Amino acid sequence: MDRKPRRPVHRIPAAAALAVAVALGAAPPSSAAAGRAAGTGPGAARVPLRVATYNIHAGAGQDNVFDLDRTAAAIRDLDADVIGLQEVDVHWGARSDFADEARELAGRLRMRVYFAPIYDLPPATADGPRRQYGVAVLSRRPLRDARNHEITRLSTQTPDPVPAPAPGFAEVTVKVGGTLVHVYTTHLDYRTDPSVRRAQVDDMLAVLAEDPGPKVLLGDFNAEPGAPELSRLWGSLADAAPNGGKTYPAVGPVRRIDLVAVSPDVTVTGARAWATAASDHRPVVADLLLRRPGR
Repeated sequence: MDRKPRRPVHRIPAAAALAVAVALGAAPPSSAAAGRAAGTGPGAARVPLRVATYNIHAGAGQDNVFDLDRTAAAIRDLDADVIGLQEVDVHWGARSDFADEARELAGRLRMRVYFAPIYDLPPATADGPRRQYGVAVLSRRPLRDARNHEITRLSTQTPDPVPAPAPGFAEVTVKVGGTLVHVYTTHLDYRTDPSVRRAQVDDMLAVLAEDPGPKVLLGDFNAEPGAPELSRLWGSLADAAPNGGKTYPAVGPVRRIDLVAVSPDVTVTGARAWATAASDHRPVVADLLLRRPGR
């Protein structure tokens, strides 16, 4: 079937995308992950996958203290196969010790990583690395493909910005028990005016519509599921954790703005917000079942 050309993407060569995976090697799954991967019991006709979304606040906790070891420990506790991260610094600034958070978290957790910058700025010093900020995906499973899509954004780095296409909508493809699943990670606009978020939803749906098979959308939406600007999402996706609990702020949360959304061919067996103050957001974890090929 003929398809329209894809929206602009920042696509990395396969070798570059998986550089961290090659360096670290395949991480052995935890005992819980191994049990899920066995595919035994009533769900044996389907393939289990645990996913999570987590805004890591650039490695700072609710206390605003930067501690990437604490961040890594919180992610490890989720025991997820694939995690979408938001507010990830890569040599960004003093607030995160100019760390490459994507690579360092992957190293601590022995996971593969794909980093999709929203902002890519010149180095702070003449011989320093470029300063980047964006979203990332950590995965226990090999990444078959990775893309950094553009969606509408209102820049925080330029004076008098206007809405314009910019990168930072990450997509990876992973193979789970013979099933290819597309996992997307997003961070929507935080401003009170919903118009940019509405445009971002339309842009994301256009990307998702070009991909066949099961889909999982992870992210900080900066709006609750019932917000009018998110309404178009719920035609083709379902909220995985409608009763999973509030996510922001991490201590005494009052809003549920960190979401896991899935396509109709994905079954949710459980999902909830995870209580931790390692960021100013709580992560959300969802246990999913994917159809095996031919089922």
